[in-house]
Amino acid sequence: MKILAIASAGGHWIQLLRLTPAFEGHKISFMSTKDGFEKMVPGHDFYLVPDANRNDKIKLMQNFMKVAGIIFKMRPDVIITTGAAPGLMGLIIGQFIGAKTIWVDSIANVETLSLSGKIASRFAKRNYTQWPNLANRKNIYQGNIFS
Repeated sequence: MKILAIASAGGHWIQLLRLTPAFEGHKISFMSTKDGFEKMVPGHDFYLVPDANRNDKIKLMQNFMKVAGIIFKMRPDVIITTGAAPGLMGLIIGQFIGAKTIWVDSIANVETLSLSGKIASRFAKRNYTQWPNLANRKNIYQGNIFS
């Protein structure tokens, strides 16, 4: 099984790396917004995409195009992300190729899901929250990454 794991730099990336033991035995590739992160995932394919957020529509479109190009070429079976913008783009694009899509909302969102998490709940086949009080019919709680 080919897995594409996507996360922006910072806490999103750290949380994604903590999930990687769950993918042992599968071909996993990584995508992020920070040059140099490939050194943190030796032996795996790494794709660098532009950093983007909702405040810069041009960079957001550049990010979307880059993520789309990689996904259409790679054709992963599963796309998993801890956020933010590149992961959300990956989930949306993953729908077009029939990939299983998984969103894990950031542990930093204690009171409410992130904006990306709310949008992801429309596209992801599985949507996880790391807080029991945020679980509902669309958002599953099964613990947190830092436990």
